[in-house]
Amino acid sequence: MERGNLFIISAPSGAGKTTILKRVLAAMERVVFSVSHTTRPPRPGEQNGVDYHFVDRETFKAMAQQGTFLEWAEVHGNLYGTSSRVVADVTGEGQDIILDIDIQGARQVKERQGVKGIFVFIAPPSLRVLQERLAGRATETAASIATRLSNAREEMQSIGNYDYVIVNDTLERAVEVLQSIIIAERSRNRRGLAGEPLRLVF
Repeated sequence: MERGNLFIISAPSGAGKTTILKRVLAAMERVVFSVSHTTRPPRPGEQNGVDYHFVDRETFKAMAQQGTFLEWAEVHGNLYGTSSRVVADVTGEGQDIILDIDIQGARQVKERQGVKGIFVFIAPPSLRVLQERLAGRATETAASIATRLSNAREEMQSIGNYDYVIVNDTLERAVEVLQSIIIAERSRNRRGLAGEPLRLVF
């Protein structure tokens, strides 16, 4: 069986990545979202084991020392990590898996021996639009927005490390582009539109 693809998706905070991924995951077959571990407290409506595996800092550090994570990083004062076993199990079953990780984690995956990923960066149309989106959340302080905008400027410098860049100017278009990337990479691996192995008989 052909292995599934590992998609690494990064974006500045507020670029719309979560909304895009939810749309794509709901619309496509044989693609799984990798649920990260984090020390960040849950936001309203988030569920443990669905949005993240919420753990305390001591537990996370112990897991990192045991080699549990394919990658892990500290972002905005919180720790985030991806389980190596989950990625291996899902791709081994011929399904695609999506990692929603920051540029630090993406860099770790890219540098990891024996791991092949497809790297996608989702960018806002401009910093002004990003600022408006962050303010529209009504969950961020002025200081938090300023920090995230400063981080976004730095993160945008890493675009050259990614295979694809999607500008999220229109949600529907951004979703369509990400779906097209997934389909194209499946075709490269001799898999059909739904991710099924191709059985060609002549």
